[in-house]
Amino acid sequence: MGAADIICMVIYIIVAMIMIGIGISQLKSQKPVGFYSGEQPPSENQLTDVHSWNKKHGFMWLLYGFIIMISWGIGAIIGDNIWSLVPMCGGVLIPIIIMIWYHNRLIKTYKRLSGHK
Repeated sequence: MGAADIICMVIYIIVAMIMIGIGISQLKSQKPVGFYSGEQPPSENQLTDVHSWNKKHGFMWLLYGFIIMISWGIGAIIGDNIWSLVPMCGGVLIPIIIMIWYHNRLIKTYKRLSGHK
């Protein structure tokens, strides 16, 4: 393992730990969490179940952190060639698309209709 591989590994681990940290903070939060996409988190009275909302968002971010680490590991196993970029980039980018879809699904599941309290 060369210096570039070590630097890459450290960067992937730092990014993964940030995502895992977001997940843990969302799991522990008592107030509704946001998706970190620039939108404001819903208020408590806008959700049918704040605990489940936070739990599902938190697990989503935890999983993303672990996928980032796994994608680096698969890329490292493949070795020093262009094909190692497929899992390394795919493991970072593809989950974001899935997370956006899942977040929108959670909005439909947990957001109250505007006329209800």
